[in-house]
Amino acid sequence: MAELQRFLTNSAIAQRPAKFIGGEIYTRPSFGSNHPLSYTRQGSVVELCRRLGWLDEDTYLQSPIADFDTLIRVHKRDYVAALRAASERGSVSSAEREQYRYGTMENPIFKGVFERASTTVGGSMLAAQIALSGEIAFHPAGGTHHGRPDRASGFCYFNDPVYAILTFLDAGLTRVLYVDIDAHHGDGVFDHFEGDERVACISVHEAERWPYTGLIADQSSRALNIPVPSGVNDSEYALLMEQVVMPFARRFDPQAVVITCGADALAGDPLSHMQLSNNALWQAAIDLCALTPSAVVLGGGGYNPWTTVRCWAGLWGLLSGQEFPAALPQPARELLSGFDSDLVDEDDIEPWWIGSLSDPVTASEIRESVKSLTSELRETHALR
Repeated sequence: MAELQRFLTNSAIAQRPAKFIGGEIYTRPSFGSNHPLSYTRQGSVVELCRRLGWLDEDTYLQSPIADFDTLIRVHKRDYVAALRAASERGSVSSAEREQYRYGTMENPIFKGVFERASTTVGGSMLAAQIALSGEIAFHPAGGTHHGRPDRASGFCYFNDPVYAILTFLDAGLTRVLYVDIDAHHGDGVFDHFEGDERVACISVHEAERWPYTGLIADQSSRALNIPVPSGVNDSEYALLMEQVVMPFARRFDPQAVVITCGADALAGDPLSHMQLSNNALWQAAIDLCALTPSAVVLGGGGYNPWTTVRCWAGLWGLLSGQEFPAALPQPARELLSGFDSDLVDEDDIEPWWIGSLSDPVTASEIRESVKSLTSELRETHALR
């Protein structure tokens, strides 16, 4: 609890109001029963926050839905129209599947998929608008960072972080920082803003993990890629944040920051081999929000319902200055006890996944591979 209190006393965060952006659509079943996103992540985060007494009508905002003209600013007109039609039909042709990459196991077509994806875009744009007024905006349904202009990719149909960044740029900002701490590289965002000197992009992701981009060789004055080795722990992550991420970010001197805080970097997630506690992600997000008065915090990946929901609920608690209970109250425990996942063995469920918001810190020895990675990146980017 002392570690959490340190977060809460960060003056750059504690004095700023925060807003939570959600929507009823995220409580509906989606993605089908055999998909890593078949559970209602965002709806469960909202419910856990409500059971903790952390949400009210003043802090919780309904996400708007982005219209067709907004969507085609980033995505190809034919792709947006085709996805809308497929969502209405509930089916796709083999030609559509081949061209647009939806209607697959990875990117299924389900009832309301177009509305859901459009709402996610609208929510991230609203988040940026709120952040421009000096508030922190939390939008856990956001973070669909793999979406491509002409196709679906990696469970993502549109790319909402791009829209959050564009909202800042449209307001006249000239230095917007994007930081992706999802286990998977933020390829769609990096590619969209490649060569745009107004945007700097940082990604800390697992090496040799899909989409296999963001290599150690992929560096530029506005792009920092940090592919971490399998099994990265809190101590190693802290070293990279302190020695590489934060110096790069401070040198850019951002006017606004957009953070994709994927929970798939946590120990126990079935789609990565990173071994972080939620404390590591919370620390990273809080430190990054403190860089600038305009901060948007999005969700991202996260395929273990217990670790993901607790991580994002706890992140909201920190951003909004809530008091953390030493142990979760019974209504919160009942919610977490009701979760189920085909991707997580029942024997692997840890007791703190039910009883506490905070994970035990995974402090451990810093491996030579991480020290070498840190040194190489500091030299490449001339960080001091």
